[in-house]
Amino acid sequence: MTGPRSLFDQPNAPRYLSRADAEALARKVLGFATADETRVVIQSGARMGTRFANNQITTSGDRYDVTVQVRSAVGKRSATATSNGLDDDSLRRAVGSAERLARLMPEDPEAMPELGPQQFAESRGWSDATASMEPAARATTIDRVTGPAKAAGLMSTGYLEGQAGSVAVANSKGLFAYARQTESVLTTTVRTADGTGSGWGGGAHWDVSKLDAAAMGRTAMQKCRASVNPVAIEPGRYTTILEPTAVGNLVQLLLGAANARSADEGRSFFTKPGGGNKIGMKVMDERVTIVSDPMDDDTATAPFTLEGLPGKRVVWIENGVVKNLAYDRYWAQKTGHEPNASGGGGGFGGGGGGGFGGGVPGGLKMSGADKSLEDLIAETQRGLLVTRFWYIRAVDPRTVLYTGLTRDGTFLIENGKITKAVKNLRFNESPVFMLNNLEALGRPIRVSASEGGGPGLAVVMPPIRVRDFNFSSISDAV
Repeated sequence: MTGPRSLFDQPNAPRYLSRADAEALARKVLGFATADETRVVIQSGARMGTRFANNQITTSGDRYDVTVQVRSAVGKRSATATSNGLDDDSLRRAVGSAERLARLMPEDPEAMPELGPQQFAESRGWSDATASMEPAARATTIDRVTGPAKAAGLMSTGYLEGQAGSVAVANSKGLFAYARQTESVLTTTVRTADGTGSGWGGGAHWDVSKLDAAAMGRTAMQKCRASVNPVAIEPGRYTTILEPTAVGNLVQLLLGAANARSADEGRSFFTKPGGGNKIGMKVMDERVTIVSDPMDDDTATAPFTLEGLPGKRVVWIENGVVKNLAYDRYWAQKTGHEPNASGGGGGFGGGGGGGFGGGVPGGLKMSGADKSLEDLIAETQRGLLVTRFWYIRAVDPRTVLYTGLTRDGTFLIENGKITKAVKNLRFNESPVFMLNNLEALGRPIRVSASEGGGPGLAVVMPPIRVRDFNFSSISDAV
């Protein structure tokens, strides 16, 4: 088969393997295998990025690649080898390496057999506009941020990235899964010329046409101007409005802890006092519902894991009650549950839901209400407004307690209006406590919730107002 090998050398060729090419490549690899069981994961595609600073583009480039991961199992021993060479010799070497290493590995008492053929939904998260993000088009998008910033005497920086590719999973038991996926993200930080004011805007979606670069730039500029000359306030517990990005920063950490095994073994917040887990227990405000759904238009992802486990809609929290935890196949079998995750059932680790298969497909979506951010501010007598968090680190997994810093726009609200900027603050807070202290919610939107600002988990969150959010100290960082 020569198609995949020359994929990126052909003019106007697609930047990823088609279903037919991926299946043919997988069958070829499986044909080289002699192990008891073999799984092949093929990921192909393009990452297209343009970075800008000081109101001008600094770097722009596209990267194309295909990786073939071979997992070989000999009894209860297994190992993995990866290659991005698609010629027969490279593929044979990858298979041989995986099989040789598997025979050297100790037995895994929790090893599960490969899945047989499965039924998969059609992947929905594909956009031709995202897949064809050429450098000139990216430059035009970025100019909607840098042009106004330059005209206003402000300094904009940021990054626009697109991904377009496919993932295929096949095994020696006849399973084959294939999906195409795109993802795009734009984030920008705007600062005053003297560096004393800083504002941020950003967003993500699998369809780049959903990203309003001009609006993101305006938001960042507005916050930048408003954040000049911040005042210091006493640390303590404040009524706090968190914008959707800040909510996403914390809620995805809560669901990252939703691991059934760690709960059953007494190692997490989701452990029930006296033993077992908290499925069926109310743990937060009844207005909170959080789901993962690979077929949702906002969070569409590949509808399967890298084990070939079909993805489906999973309700994690419903009306404040724990409805599900993440069960990998081993723990699901041991405890009599249906599996809904791969990779040890570790919540959303390992890239799960990030668009190209993984632990739990389908991202995260939290319920909201029909209020705008401005409505929440207008209803607030006194409190703080937080744009986003960064440098978030775990403190106590048993309470899902985290610490981190506010960034790029933290403001004091008095009598329903933003009155002044405040210096950045360190928080020590748990998303569990936060969602128990809920006062009001707004309309959910798709956000860029990763600290680094790049593509990550598909996250849809509302702005929220909570009482008694705990800020522990002041930070002088801008």
